[in-house]
Amino acid sequence: MEDFIISVGKVEEWQMTNDVAALDGLFQRAKKVLVGGGIVALVREQRSGEVYRFEEFNNLEDFEIYKRNVYKYLTE
Repeated sequence: MEDFIISVGKVEEWQMTNDVAALDGLFQRAKKVLVGGGIVALVREQRSGEVYRFEEFNNLEDFEIYKRNVYKYLTE
């Protein structure tokens, strides 16, 4: 199974615009990958275009902690 890549820049953008639907959809797809035995990877794109992979999740428990932290910073 191919890794599911999450761009944290996009997540941060959705946090700032309070786009809960986009975050929900992203996390739902990521959860399906984890349940199927895949890996979810967090990446950040540098200004140079280089993609830096800095964290991976291979279990639901750790991913749920990340997800809660993302929702915690939504603007009200």
